[in-house]
Amino acid sequence: MMEQTEQNADFATVEKAIHWLTDHYTEQPSLDELASELGMDSFKLQKLFSRWAGVSPKKFVQYLTLEHAKDCLAASDSVMEASFDAGMSGPGRLHDLFVTIEAMTPGEWKRPNNKVEISYGWHSSPFGNCLIAATDRGVCGLAFELGAGRRATEENLFAPWKGASLGEDRGATAVYADRAFAAGGDVPVMLHGTSFQLKVWEALLKIPPSKLVSYDGLARAIGKAGSARAVAGAVARNPVSWLVPCHRVIRATGVISGYRWGSPRKRAMLAWEAASAEPML
Repeated sequence: MMEQTEQNADFATVEKAIHWLTDHYTEQPSLDELASELGMDSFKLQKLFSRWAGVSPKKFVQYLTLEHAKDCLAASDSVMEASFDAGMSGPGRLHDLFVTIEAMTPGEWKRPNNKVEISYGWHSSPFGNCLIAATDRGVCGLAFELGAGRRATEENLFAPWKGASLGEDRGATAVYADRAFAAGGDVPVMLHGTSFQLKVWEALLKIPPSKLVSYDGLARAIGKAGSARAVAGAVARNPVSWLVPCHRVIRATGVISGYRWGSPRKRAMLAWEAASAEPML
């Protein structure tokens, strides 16, 4: 994994690039034009994208287009059918990362003497600073820092866990940060939500990396056709970003928006996954 300062600096530049490219990609801007807009040398920009995404800026731009999103959605029904045929109870896979879910319903949470201890820590990631929280049963939260600052992010992430014992321990969560964004391996996730939310979150694990599904498509996949709005609400409340890949669900029109951690970050995640899925030459 890159050094934390370099990793965060890279994403900050990528985020600025996405902001600009979102408005200008139809013009097919050149590398020099993008570099000029970002105030940096073309060679350095090329090197940055190769380091961060493994592809050139020109290739990266292709993953940001509406046409690319629509192409992915066109294949989404067959993708979800194949994934669900593999079994809803199986783990989700992200490259060499295996994510397994252990669920906690509201009834379990309210049981007497059910004391939950949560360790948390801030870590660098390919998508900016992230907050990871974990119990002895697995990761229970993964959030990204926004403009409101770390304190606001922490309060938001821990809101559903009122009554839990919280303790900052970056060492305890470092192993999950390493596995989530670099090394791979097994990552247990403990989710706390309603039965419907848990069903939606489990279904998210069945969307393969670099693939996209619409809210309608996800609703059909879980046997709730016509419940796209309710499904969208559950997706928006996913407490474990990235590991439980809510970023792979977009509008049926192909438009990418409404992400809790910012649309540019969602675009970055999708483009990063698409680049990672490219065959090695």
